[in-house]
Amino acid sequence: MSPKTFTLSNELHAYVVAHGSEPDDVAKRLTAETRERFPDDAGMMISPEQARFLTLMTKVCGAGHAVEVGTFTGYSALAIARGLPQDGRLTCFDTSAEYTGVARRFWAEGGVLGRIELRVGRAEERLRELPAEPGIDLAFIDADKTGYPTYWEEIVVRTRPGGLIFVDNALRGGRVLSPGDSADVRAVVEFNAMAREDDRVEIVLLPIGDGLLMARRL
Repeated sequence: MSPKTFTLSNELHAYVVAHGSEPDDVAKRLTAETRERFPDDAGMMISPEQARFLTLMTKVCGAGHAVEVGTFTGYSALAIARGLPQDGRLTCFDTSAEYTGVARRFWAEGGVLGRIELRVGRAEERLRELPAEPGIDLAFIDADKTGYPTYWEEIVVRTRPGGLIFVDNALRGGRVLSPGDSADVRAVVEFNAMAREDDRVEIVLLPIGDGLLMARRL
C-alpha cells in the first residue's frame, strides 16, 4: 500500500496552520520572544498545529488533571491549560528556572496561570511525588529523549483508563530511520519500539510536527 502521508513543504505547512484556529496574540508573542531570546533552543517549541491539537484533545477527553514533562518556555503548557476547565490542573515538570520564568509570564497573560503548578527539578524524581493511583487524564512528554522510558513508566501507571499520553519528537526529523551515532535519536527509536509493545496502551504515531506518539491507556 502506498503511503498517504507526505513531508510538508514550507508553503503547505503555512496552509495547514492558516486553516486551523490561528494562534492568538499571547501565543504569537510567546513564540516570538522564545526565538529572540533562545535562538539556539527555539526548536524545542511545539508547532502551532501541535498546540491546537493538544488543546482540542484536552477538551475531547474531558481532562481535569494533566501532566507535562518538559515545559521550556511554556507554549505546550499554555495549549493544554486552555483546554482544561476552570478548576482543572496542569502539573508541569522542568529543570530550568530561566526558561520557565518566561513561561510563567505568558501563562499569566493568557489567563491560565491559576491552572498550572510548576515543579522545577529532575522529573524522574519529582514525578514520584504525584499520587500513585491512576488519576492523570492527559500527559505530554517532551523532554530529554534518553529519559523517555523513565517518564513513560512513571506516567502510564498514574494514567486513568481512557486517559491520553502524548510523546513529542517521535520521528526526530526522519532520522529514526537512520539514527547513526546520535544517542538522542537511538533513544527515540528504542522508546518507540518499547511503547509499541506496551500492552497497557494502544498507540498511533502521528506525523504532526516532529512526530507525535499518541497513546490511550487501556
